[in-house]
Amino acid sequence: MRGETTGLPGLLAALLLAGSAAAAVPERSPVLPGIGPADPRVRVDATRPPWRAVARLQVPGVSRCTAVIVAPELAVTAAHCLFSRATGRWLPAGSVHVLPGYAAGAFSAHLLAKSYRVAPGYDPADPDGTRGADLALVSLSGPAADTVALAATPPLPGTAAVLGGYNQDRAEVIEADLHCTITAVAADRGGRALLVDDCSATRGASGGPLLVREPSGALALAGVRVAAPAGRTGGVAVPVSVLQRLLARP
Repeated sequence: MRGETTGLPGLLAALLLAGSAAAAVPERSPVLPGIGPADPRVRVDATRPPWRAVARLQVPGVSRCTAVIVAPELAVTAAHCLFSRATGRWLPAGSVHVLPGYAAGAFSAHLLAKSYRVAPGYDPADPDGTRGADLALVSLSGPAADTVALAATPPLPGTAAVLGGYNQDRAEVIEADLHCTITAVAADRGGRALLVDDCSATRGASGGPLLVREPSGALALAGVRVAAPAGRTGGVAVPVSVLQRLLARP
């Protein structure tokens, strides 16, 4: 990946899992990871691109995250969303529900996972140390109507970005930070690349798309949000190159 690589130890040491929806937290609470004092998130229309290819991913009683449809029968999400910390096991594929275009109980399709593949190197027992592999490719039970294209080139620090997902405090709609930036390229302890951004998102937005604008003007997937720091805005995303390697595997 192009761009200067930095360890950013202060940020990465502060990262918290941003996956499962937690117990009651006041709406717009400043204690939510990834949200600072100013909150720029706005509701976006789940029936319009690229948001109609964003899905709420949920395992009843276990977790709720975000996923992105990247091919008619394939979605991508954060790997930690598919791991049960309570049991110490990966969740059965058939328990994973994917709802593209979800908004207040309505959705364009109700799909189940047939199977999923986790990026090589991710260790749920060491999530921070393997954060650059915190990605899973989910095979779906049927086709979704819309997909998000993958960014053609790796983004450089300073690239304008958009990040959306089903945040814990607004879990019934997609909320997005429409005006944020990829600030750096970092690495986890294993040397795997991570995109650092200053986009506002919190728990539940794990698996959400970090989008950049292509020369055509269309938004394309540059990365998948996987974690956010406590007490301030921003987080990290697994770059789309990890997804491309998964897609290339038989």
